[in-house]
Amino acid sequence: MIDEKSLIILKPDVVARGLIGEITTRFERAGLKVIAMKMINVPIEQAKEHYQKDDDWLLAVGKKLIKNQGLDPEKEDPKTHGQRICDTLAQDLTLYPVIAMVLQGHNVINLVRKMVGEQSPENSAPGTIRGDYSQDTYVLANAYNRPVINLVHASDAPESAEKEIKLWFKPEEVVEWKKPDEVIHFRRIDLK
Repeated sequence: MIDEKSLIILKPDVVARGLIGEITTRFERAGLKVIAMKMINVPIEQAKEHYQKDDDWLLAVGKKLIKNQGLDPEKEDPKTHGQRICDTLAQDLTLYPVIAMVLQGHNVINLVRKMVGEQSPENSAPGTIRGDYSQDTYVLANAYNRPVINLVHASDAPESAEKEIKLWFKPEEVVEWKKPDEVIHFRRIDLK
């Protein structure tokens, strides 16, 4: 779909390190269109709503954390650990201002997620945002009892993008416009 949208959040570390322009430029150079952007000090309530997850997600992530930390799975509640991860992610989002933006373009969700890299920076290839700008690992994050610093949030599906965009932007803040190169890039040739 040409007009697919994705919510992108440049997290506090991006703002603090002065990487806003560098990362935004990567998206623009890939041909993606910025249709909304703002800097915001995120209220904790909004951060918690952004990281609100269902029970299946909480259980899966909680079990993974219990295993990775070598805890006794018989004594630990995976849902509690999963919720703790969501709570720390939400708290982390409030540490410093963030840049929230909506990108639009053909296959934008898949393209942005490839550009951003793997969830864990240590598994992200050079050339991706996380591979180039973060050296964090889950081991280090767990040692300091904090989320892994992966710099960017990107919507993972059209349904989540729609929900996230509504959480972060009022309808009037999203500007529909046509890039001059869209006319050439998405042209249709009718052969007779």
